[in-house]
Amino acid sequence: MQLVIAEKPSVAKNIADVLGAGSRKNGYFEGGGYFVSWCVGHLVELAQPESYGEQWQKWTYESLPVKPEQWKYDIKPDTKEQYDILYGLLHDNRVSAVVCATDAGREGELIFRLVYEMAGCEKPMKRLWISSMEESAIREGFENLKPGSDYDTLYHSALCRQEADWLVGINGTRLFTVLYGGKVLKVGRVQTPTLAMLVERETKIMSFKKEQYFVVHILCGGVDAVTERIDSKAEAEKIVGACQNGQALVTSVAKEEKAMAPPKLYDLTTLQRDANRLFGFTAKQTLEYTQSLYEKKLVTYPRTDSQFLSDDMAATAEHVISAVLDSMSFVPQVAFDPDIRKVLNSKKVTDHHAIIPTEQSPNLSKLSYDERNIYDLVVRRFMAVLSEPFQYDEVKIEIAADKGSFFAKGKTPLKQGWKEFYGNLDEDEDDDSDDKAQSLPPLKQGQALSLKGIKITEGKTKPPARYTEATLLSAMENPSKQITDKTLKAVIESTSGLGTLATRADIIEKLVKDGFVKREKKQMIPTEDGMKLITVLPDVVKSPKLTADWENALTLVAKGELERDSFMEDIVAMVLELIHTYHEVSDEQKEMFAKEQEVLGKC
Repeated sequence: MQLVIAEKPSVAKNIADVLGAGSRKNGYFEGGGYFVSWCVGHLVELAQPESYGEQWQKWTYESLPVKPEQWKYDIKPDTKEQYDILYGLLHDNRVSAVVCATDAGREGELIFRLVYEMAGCEKPMKRLWISSMEESAIREGFENLKPGSDYDTLYHSALCRQEADWLVGINGTRLFTVLYGGKVLKVGRVQTPTLAMLVERETKIMSFKKEQYFVVHILCGGVDAVTERIDSKAEAEKIVGACQNGQALVTSVAKEEKAMAPPKLYDLTTLQRDANRLFGFTAKQTLEYTQSLYEKKLVTYPRTDSQFLSDDMAATAEHVISAVLDSMSFVPQVAFDPDIRKVLNSKKVTDHHAIIPTEQSPNLSKLSYDERNIYDLVVRRFMAVLSEPFQYDEVKIEIAADKGSFFAKGKTPLKQGWKEFYGNLDEDEDDDSDDKAQSLPPLKQGQALSLKGIKITEGKTKPPARYTEATLLSAMENPSKQITDKTLKAVIESTSGLGTLATRADIIEKLVKDGFVKREKKQMIPTEDGMKLITVLPDVVKSPKLTADWENALTLVAKGELERDSFMEDIVAMVLELIHTYHEVSDEQKEMFAKEQEVLGKC
C-alpha cells in the first residue's frame, strides 16, 4: 500500500474519494491500495532557545548570539495526536511508499518533510504536484507522480527560510528588547521593513504642511471648465472680475479615441488587493476564503504569483468558459469572442498558474457570503481578461474668457468590452483626483459661448494617503517604488519583494497582534510603539533590501544554483555583526518603551 499525506483533512478527503479510499479510520482513510492521512499545518517546529541549554534560558546581551550547533525540533503539543497517527502509518509494514500531497509550494514541502524526517522514515517518497482539486487534476497528478528527490532543493530552500527567520527573529528580538527593556521588541526580516514603510508614510503625513489654493470655474455651453490652481484668492478674484462681460470662446478641442486593455488574471496579491478595496477583506481573510474555494474544487491553487496559464491549458480555458456561460447565472450574459491565446505564457508560470475558476458548477447556497464574493471576483476576472478592450473617446477642451484660460475633459464610452462583465461592480482603482472627467456636449473650436455662471472654489493640498491593506500589499510586492535612492532602488527592483504570497497576510496580522500597527476602517496606521521601534532599529533590519535579497537567494537555493550552507553562513555573519555593532544605549533611550505605571493611590 501507499501512504498519501495531505496538508489538511479536507484535501485528504478529496484525494481519498478519487483514490477509492472510502473507509474512514481514526486520523486517516483506507482503501484502494492507499492510506490517506493529513497534517494540520505545521506538526513539527523548531525548538525554542531554552531547549538548547541554560545559557539561553534568560534574555541577556552576554548570552547572544543564540546559534544552535545542531537544530532541534519539537512536536507541537496541540497536534501531537495527529503526528502520532502519521508516525504509526509511516512505520506500518504494509506501507511500501509515501506520497507527499501537501500544498505544492515551499511551505507545503517543509510541512511534509519535517514529519517524514522526525519520524525517521526511510521509505521511498513520491511527490504529487497539482494546482486544482478537481477529480481530473488529482487523477492526472497520481498518474504523473514525481520522485521526491526532485524537490530536495525546494526543501533545502524551505529549511533556509525557517532557520534564517529563527536566527534573525530570536537574536534581533532578544538584542533590542534587552537593550531597551520594557516591551518585547519583535524583529523580523519581513515584518520590520513592512512596519518601516508604514512609519515612513505616517511621518510624511505628520510633517505635511497643507497649502491653500483656489480654482475659478466658469459654466457655459453645458461645460464646467476650470483654471489651473491659483495661489492667492486676490488673483482668482481678478480673473472673475475680468470675465464679467459674459463671453467665452472655445479655443481648442482635442478628441482622441482610446482603449483600455483588460486586466490580467488574478495572482494572490491582486486578488487580495481587490477584495480589500471592494469588500474590506484583510489579506488573511481573502487567502482563507480562496483556500476554502480551492478545497471545494471551485478555483485553482491560490498561493500563486503568476497571472498567466501555461501554454498547454487552452482546452482547459475553453472548458471553463463553457461552464461559466452554461451554469453561472450571476455572470452577465455577454456576447464575446474569447481570445485565449493572450493568457497563455508558460515562461511566466513558475510553480502554479493564475487563479481561475474550475469547470465545476458551484452550489452557491453552500458557500458563505464572503466565499461567494471571492468566487464572483475570480469568475468575472477570468471572463473579462478574455474580452475585448474598453473603448472610449477622451475629449479635452480649452475655453478662453477675457485673459483667463479654462479647461475641461470628458470621457465618452464607445464599447464597454471587458467592463461588461463587471456591471455596477467598480473595477477601477479609487480615484481621489480633483479633476474627474465629465460628460461633455459636442463643441467646436472657435465656437462662442455665453457664461451662465462663474465661481471660486477653495482647496488645500493633500498629504500622502495612508496605506490600506490593498496598497500595503502592493508596496510589499514592489518595495522599490518606496525607495528614492537610485542605487538601492535598482538593486531592489531586481528582487521579488517583501516576503512571499503565502506569508504577507500573516506578517500584517502579526504587526497588528503585537501592537505595532492598528486598523482604522481600511487604513493601516503604525502605533506609537511602532513608530518608536523603527526609530531605534538599524537600517540593516528595516530596509526592504535585506528580505528582498533573501527571497532571491532562497529562489536560487530552490533551483539548486546556491548551496544551502553558503546561504546560512551569510545569515550567521549578519547576525553576529548586528550583535557586535549594537551593544549599548543611553539611560534615556532605555525608558522609551517603559510602561506607564498606574497610580493606585497615595501612601
